[in-house]
Amino acid sequence: MILLIVAVVPGFWYGSRLALNTQYPALAVASGSMHMPPGTPCNGWSHPFARTLHVGDLIIVQGVNASDIHAAPYPDGDIIVFHDLYRDELIVHRAIEKKVQNGVIYFVTKGDGNSIADPQIPADRVIGKVILRIPWVGHIALIMRNSSGIYLIIALIAILIIIELIIPVFSSKKPESESQKNSDEASEPKASGPQSAKPPLDVSLFFFQHAP
Repeated sequence: MILLIVAVVPGFWYGSRLALNTQYPALAVASGSMHMPPGTPCNGWSHPFARTLHVGDLIIVQGVNASDIHAAPYPDGDIIVFHDLYRDELIVHRAIEKKVQNGVIYFVTKGDGNSIADPQIPADRVIGKVILRIPWVGHIALIMRNSSGIYLIIALIAILIIIELIIPVFSSKKPESESQKNSDEASEPKASGPQSAKPPLDVSLFFFQHAP
């Protein structure tokens, strides 16, 4: 089972990259810049299916051509993932405007909860657009980024080892004890059949001998 999990998880990840045409097919939302409406908690619990993103959402990203990205203000524009212009990190914001300059497509993006738009980015910095959002599941990935997440992974591995190795050992002992019991019962000498009955007492003889 453990070997199966080790094989399936990387296979699923690389298969998703191939199927969705992007190096980042699944990401966890770590920032509240997309949260709507402003001024409310960005936890996804009060309005998990709003047409925006919340901290802890798991997003599925698909690589697409820049011409296929629809740019429009909230809530109609596509939410895209792109490389930040100045830092080595990924940003997930909504494409609110598309421009063509000298034959190059540029996007103006903006977090739904931000008051101002981002600097325009060229299309070659876009990773893809968000095609699916799963509320809350991304919290698992966010937890794994800190030290407590490491302990969580260790605990999960320990549980898998217990399920895979220890429980089958105890479950196999029970059939062995039952088979030993059956073997002991088979080796015990069986009691012989009922002995022949004694001849019945001759009541008439007894009576006549003691008659007055």
